[in-house]
Amino acid sequence: MAYVFPPTQTKSLQIEGTSDLYPVRRIFCVGRNYVAHAVEMGGEVDREAPWYFMKSAEALAPSGQTLPYPPGTANYHYEMEMVVALGADLFKADTAVAENAVYGYAGGLDMTRRDRQQDGKDHRRPWDLGKDIEHGAIIAALSRKVAPDARIHLSVNGALRQDATLADMVWSVPEVLSHLSNYYHLGPGDIVMTGTPAGVGPVVAGDVILGGIDGLAPVELTLSEPE
Repeated sequence: MAYVFPPTQTKSLQIEGTSDLYPVRRIFCVGRNYVAHAVEMGGEVDREAPWYFMKSAEALAPSGQTLPYPPGTANYHYEMEMVVALGADLFKADTAVAENAVYGYAGGLDMTRRDRQQDGKDHRRPWDLGKDIEHGAIIAALSRKVAPDARIHLSVNGALRQDATLADMVWSVPEVLSHLSNYYHLGPGDIVMTGTPAGVGPVVAGDVILGGIDGLAPVELTLSEPE
Protein backbone atom coordinates (compact mmCIF):
# COMPACT_ATOMS: atom_id res chain seq x y z
CA MET A 1 0.00 0.00 0.00
CA ALA A 2 1.31 3.47 -0.88
CA TYR A 3 0.17 7.07 -0.69
CA VAL A 4 -1.40 8.31 -3.93
CA PHE A 5 0.73 11.46 -3.60
CA PRO A 6 3.57 12.39 -1.22
CA PRO A 7 2.25 13.41 2.23
CA THR A 8 2.69 17.02 3.29
CA GLN A 9 5.86 17.71 5.24
CA THR A 10 5.29 18.48 8.92
CA LYS A 11 5.39 22.18 9.73
CA SER A 12 7.73 23.15 12.55
CA LEU A 13 9.15 25.98 14.63
CA GLN A 14 12.80 26.62 15.34
CA ILE A 15 13.94 26.41 18.95
CA GLU A 16 16.20 29.30 19.81
CA GLY A 17 19.81 28.41 20.49
CA THR A 18 19.56 24.85 19.12
CA SER A 19 19.21 23.03 15.82
CA ASP A 20 16.08 21.27 17.09
CA LEU A 21 12.62 21.75 15.64
CA TYR A 22 9.20 21.76 17.32
CA PRO A 23 6.63 19.98 15.09
CA VAL A 24 3.29 21.79 14.92
CA ARG A 25 0.04 19.85 14.93
CA ARG A 26 -2.67 22.45 15.56
CA ILE A 27 -2.90 26.23 15.93
CA PHE A 28 -5.50 27.55 18.36
CA CYS A 29 -6.14 31.31 18.60
CA VAL A 30 -7.74 33.25 21.46
CA GLY A 31 -10.18 35.98 20.46
CA ARG A 32 -10.41 39.39 22.19
CA ASN A 33 -7.94 38.73 24.98
CA TYR A 34 -7.00 42.41 25.42
CA VAL A 35 -9.71 44.86 26.45
CA ALA A 36 -8.45 47.76 24.32
CA HIS A 37 -8.34 45.62 21.19
CA ALA A 38 -11.89 44.39 21.77
CA VAL A 39 -13.01 48.02 22.04
CA GLU A 40 -11.23 49.11 18.86
CA MET A 41 -12.93 46.24 16.99
CA GLY A 42 -16.35 47.39 18.20
CA GLY A 43 -16.83 44.55 20.65
CA GLU A 44 -16.22 43.70 24.27
CA VAL A 45 -14.40 41.02 26.22
CA ASP A 46 -16.39 37.95 27.21
CA ARG A 47 -15.42 37.72 30.87
CA GLU A 48 -17.33 34.48 31.34
CA ALA A 49 -14.72 32.45 29.46
CA PRO A 50 -12.15 32.78 26.67
CA TRP A 51 -13.18 31.81 23.14
CA TYR A 52 -11.26 30.53 20.15
CA PHE A 53 -10.81 30.10 16.43
CA MET A 54 -8.22 28.06 14.57
CA LYS A 55 -5.66 28.31 11.82
CA SER A 56 -4.47 25.20 10.00
CA ALA A 57 -0.84 24.15 10.38
CA GLU A 58 -0.43 25.02 6.69
CA ALA A 59 -0.77 28.69 7.69
CA LEU A 60 2.53 28.51 9.58
CA ALA A 61 5.52 30.40 8.19
CA PRO A 62 8.86 31.18 9.85
CA SER A 63 9.90 34.71 10.71
CA GLY A 64 12.14 36.70 8.38
CA GLN A 65 10.53 35.85 5.06
CA THR A 66 9.22 37.96 2.21
CA LEU A 67 5.72 36.72 1.44
CA PRO A 68 3.10 37.87 -1.06
CA TYR A 69 0.08 39.96 -0.15
CA PRO A 70 -2.68 37.33 -0.10
CA PRO A 71 -5.51 37.02 -2.61
CA GLY A 72 -9.12 37.85 -1.81
CA THR A 73 -8.61 40.91 0.37
CA ALA A 74 -8.15 44.66 0.15
CA ASN A 75 -7.70 45.09 3.92
CA TYR A 76 -4.89 42.89 5.25
CA HIS A 77 -4.09 43.44 8.94
CA TYR A 78 -1.27 42.55 11.34
CA GLU A 79 -1.91 41.33 14.89
CA MET A 80 1.09 40.84 17.18
CA GLU A 81 0.66 38.00 19.67
CA MET A 82 2.47 35.78 22.14
CA VAL A 83 2.48 32.14 21.08
CA VAL A 84 2.53 29.27 23.60
CA ALA A 85 3.73 25.79 22.63
CA LEU A 86 2.74 22.75 24.66
CA GLY A 87 5.18 20.07 25.74
CA ALA A 88 2.86 17.71 27.65
CA ASP A 89 -0.64 16.25 27.40
CA LEU A 90 -3.52 18.24 28.86
CA PHE A 91 -7.15 17.25 29.33
CA LYS A 92 -9.54 18.82 31.82
CA ALA A 93 -6.52 20.26 33.61
CA ASP A 94 -6.40 22.88 36.34
CA THR A 95 -4.29 26.00 35.92
CA ALA A 96 -1.27 24.66 37.84
CA VAL A 97 -1.07 21.57 35.65
CA ALA A 98 -1.66 23.67 32.53
CA GLU A 99 1.17 26.06 33.37
CA ASN A 100 3.60 23.17 33.83
CA ALA A 101 2.65 21.76 30.42
CA VAL A 102 4.10 24.73 28.52
CA TYR A 103 7.18 23.92 26.45
CA GLY A 104 8.03 27.41 25.24
CA TYR A 105 6.98 30.84 24.03
CA ALA A 106 7.37 32.85 20.83
CA GLY A 107 6.27 36.03 19.14
CA GLY A 108 3.84 35.60 16.27
CA LEU A 109 1.81 37.51 13.70
CA ASP A 110 -1.85 36.55 13.33
CA MET A 111 -2.35 38.03 9.85
CA THR A 112 -5.98 38.70 9.02
CA ARG A 113 -8.10 39.42 5.96
CA ARG A 114 -10.12 41.98 7.92
CA ASP A 115 -12.72 42.47 5.19
CA ARG A 116 -13.36 38.74 4.95
CA GLN A 117 -13.53 38.48 8.74
CA GLN A 118 -16.08 41.30 8.78
CA ASP A 119 -18.12 39.47 6.14
CA GLY A 120 -18.28 36.54 8.53
CA LYS A 121 -19.36 38.73 11.42
CA ASP A 122 -22.00 40.53 9.36
CA HIS A 123 -23.55 37.32 8.03
CA ARG A 124 -22.99 35.17 11.14
CA ARG A 125 -20.66 32.88 9.21
CA PRO A 126 -17.31 31.30 10.12
CA TRP A 127 -14.13 33.39 10.04
CA ASP A 128 -12.06 30.89 8.05
CA LEU A 129 -11.46 33.12 5.01
CA GLY A 130 -10.49 35.96 7.31
CA LYS A 131 -8.12 34.04 9.56
CA ASP A 132 -6.96 30.74 8.05
CA ILE A 133 -4.64 32.21 5.44
CA GLU A 134 -1.73 30.57 3.63
CA HIS A 135 1.39 32.02 5.35
CA GLY A 136 -0.91 33.86 7.76
CA ALA A 137 0.71 32.65 11.01
CA ILE A 138 4.28 33.96 11.04
CA ILE A 139 6.05 32.73 14.17
CA ALA A 140 9.56 33.31 15.47
CA ALA A 141 11.82 30.80 17.22
CA LEU A 142 10.62 29.32 20.51
CA SER A 143 12.23 30.29 23.81
CA ARG A 144 11.71 28.45 27.08
CA LYS A 145 10.79 31.42 29.31
CA VAL A 146 9.12 34.83 29.17
CA ALA A 147 8.27 37.36 31.87
CA PRO A 148 4.50 37.56 32.53
CA ASP A 149 4.66 41.36 32.29
CA ALA A 150 6.96 41.54 29.25
CA ARG A 151 6.40 44.32 26.75
CA ILE A 152 4.69 43.31 23.48
CA HIS A 153 5.00 45.68 20.53
CA LEU A 154 4.90 45.97 16.74
CA SER A 155 6.11 48.49 14.16
CA VAL A 156 5.42 48.92 10.46
CA ASN A 157 8.24 50.49 8.44
CA GLY A 158 9.78 51.65 11.71
CA ALA A 159 6.63 53.34 13.05
CA LEU A 160 5.30 51.95 16.34
CA ARG A 161 1.73 50.65 16.00
CA GLN A 162 1.15 48.31 18.97
CA ASP A 163 2.59 48.69 22.47
CA ALA A 164 1.34 46.90 25.59
CA THR A 165 2.41 44.27 28.12
CA LEU A 166 1.49 40.63 28.48
CA ALA A 167 0.02 41.52 31.87
CA ASP A 168 -2.77 43.28 29.93
CA MET A 169 -4.18 39.93 28.79
CA VAL A 170 -7.66 39.27 30.17
CA TRP A 171 -7.07 35.51 30.36
CA SER A 172 -3.62 34.34 31.44
CA VAL A 173 -1.80 31.48 29.72
CA PRO A 174 -2.66 28.94 32.46
CA GLU A 175 -6.30 30.03 32.41
CA VAL A 176 -6.52 29.73 28.62
CA LEU A 177 -4.88 26.31 28.53
CA SER A 178 -6.97 24.99 31.41
CA HIS A 179 -10.20 26.18 29.78
CA LEU A 180 -9.27 24.90 26.31
CA SER A 181 -8.37 21.49 27.74
CA ASN A 182 -12.04 20.99 28.61
CA TYR A 183 -12.81 20.76 24.89
CA TYR A 184 -9.73 19.09 23.38
CA HIS A 185 -7.13 16.51 24.29
CA LEU A 186 -4.22 18.93 24.03
CA GLY A 187 -0.61 17.86 23.78
CA PRO A 188 2.84 18.36 22.27
CA GLY A 189 2.55 19.93 18.84
CA ASP A 190 -0.36 22.17 19.83
CA ILE A 191 0.32 25.90 19.89
CA VAL A 192 -1.90 28.76 21.07
CA MET A 193 -1.82 32.33 19.79
CA THR A 194 -2.96 34.27 22.85
CA GLY A 195 -4.53 37.40 21.36
CA THR A 196 -3.40 40.85 20.30
CA PRO A 197 -3.33 44.25 22.00
CA ALA A 198 -4.84 47.41 20.52
CA GLY A 199 -3.34 49.12 17.49
CA VAL A 200 -4.04 46.64 14.71
CA GLY A 201 -4.21 48.02 11.19
CA PRO A 202 -3.73 47.46 7.47
CA VAL A 203 -0.51 46.80 5.59
CA VAL A 204 0.30 46.80 1.87
CA ALA A 205 2.90 45.32 -0.44
CA GLY A 206 6.34 46.70 0.38
CA ASP A 207 5.68 47.10 4.10
CA VAL A 208 8.08 45.64 6.66
CA ILE A 209 6.42 44.41 9.86
CA LEU A 210 8.56 43.87 12.96
CA GLY A 211 7.11 42.56 16.20
CA GLY A 212 8.70 41.85 19.52
CA ILE A 213 8.16 40.56 23.03
CA ASP A 214 10.90 41.37 25.52
CA GLY A 215 13.08 38.31 26.07
CA LEU A 216 11.89 36.48 22.93
CA ALA A 217 13.18 36.39 19.36
CA PRO A 218 11.68 39.10 17.14
CA VAL A 219 9.22 38.23 14.38
CA GLU A 220 9.53 39.91 10.99
CA LEU A 221 7.57 39.87 7.75
CA THR A 222 8.06 41.75 4.48
CA LEU A 223 5.09 41.86 2.11
CA SER A 224 5.64 41.59 -1.62
CA GLU A 225 3.22 42.18 -4.50
CA PRO A 226 0.30 39.72 -4.85
CA GLU A 227 0.97 36.63 -6.93
